[in-house]
Amino acid sequence: MKIQQFQNKEEWLQARKGKITGSRLKDIISKRAGSGKKKGYYELIAERIAVEPTNENPMDRGSRLESEAMDRFMNDTGLAVDTSLVIWQREDDESIAISPDGFVGDETAVEVKCLNSASHIEAFLTQEIPDEYEYQKLQYFIVNDRLQKLNFVFYDPRISCKDYFVIEVYREEVQEEIDTCLKFEQDTLAEIDEVVNKLTNF
Repeated sequence: MKIQQFQNKEEWLQARKGKITGSRLKDIISKRAGSGKKKGYYELIAERIAVEPTNENPMDRGSRLESEAMDRFMNDTGLAVDTSLVIWQREDDESIAISPDGFVGDETAVEVKCLNSASHIEAFLTQEIPDEYEYQKLQYFIVNDRLQKLNFVFYDPRISCKDYFVIEVYREEVQEEIDTCLKFEQDTLAEIDEVVNKLTNF
């Protein structure tokens, strides 16, 4: 066993980065075989390769970087993406809606994510859209029946070796989930309308 001493807490905290410590083991070890990597695994990778994060608010950071990511996407694909501030609504029910980051006609859309470095690395290594954005992904297709392709753009300039990548989602791959979610939304909105009518007609 090696023992390393430090003069101050700042040096101590810096030395812990990229290491599995006692307090972090629970975020890394999976008790069930085949359950996949936990978030701590990707955090360790991020600590080793990413530029030190600032104290910038994540929402502010996302807004600031979104235009950079969109420019990168347009340069790489040659597509002219409309980034107007709009809301898409279903033709048969305006209560089912989404605000696209960008779109090319009716058939192609772009969603930009500027995540924390660990989540960015996880999405790249797994080539999967994070679970927290699963329904946002589906909502694009639910709202726009003509949409065929959604480009999920990931951008984190703190990861210089892989700061940008795109995961493409095609309607045909998720049609079953689209149908299930649309039915759920329609049923839920019908129920809400019924409750509102009862409450306003007392």
